[in-house]
Amino acid sequence: MRLLLATNNPHKAAELRAVLAPYFAEMCTLREAGIDLDVVEDGATFAENAMKKAVETFALAADFDAVLADDSGLCVDALGGAPGIYSARFSGVAHAVANNNAKLMEVMRDVPDGARGAHFVCYVVLLRRGLPPVCVEGICEGSILRAPRGTGGFGYDPYFFYPPLGKGFAELTADEKNEVSHRARAVRGLIAVLGAEGDG
Repeated sequence: MRLLLATNNPHKAAELRAVLAPYFAEMCTLREAGIDLDVVEDGATFAENAMKKAVETFALAADFDAVLADDSGLCVDALGGAPGIYSARFSGVAHAVANNNAKLMEVMRDVPDGARGAHFVCYVVLLRRGLPPVCVEGICEGSILRAPRGTGGFGYDPYFFYPPLGKGFAELTADEKNEVSHRARAVRGLIAVLGAEGDG
């Protein structure tokens, strides 16, 4: 089955490929498929944005059997769930990672250690021809560090601490992150749904 990943983010694509490799014979990003698409993420929730990306991508995916889209972000308790769906443009500039992280550190500067809880969310949507959509959410709980740790990952990873492993996300190996991340959990949930379909 040929799967089109509704993203051009190489980090996100690498994580998806690592988890989905046993289930799809071929996976391509939008750029690799020659599709020029920039979906306006104007939904009120991760679910709405992921579904919009999936639907708009599927309309251009005639050569593919399925499309997988996701929307993900960081939700900080002390900020009332922000940046949330605005994670990629928290600083006011889309995909400005350094600016987003600088703003996160600024607004969290005076928040005490016991109140720095946060979680990553990933909502995935799989569309296939002639079949109902599959929608799954993955969540990973942690807290916000006071300074970056590690050199791996991307986005807010250097500032997100994952207590069960005692490491920041950017300190995890790729294999470790693909076991515990919000995206990995969402995709494993997706795989479980597909497996249940097969059993039925």
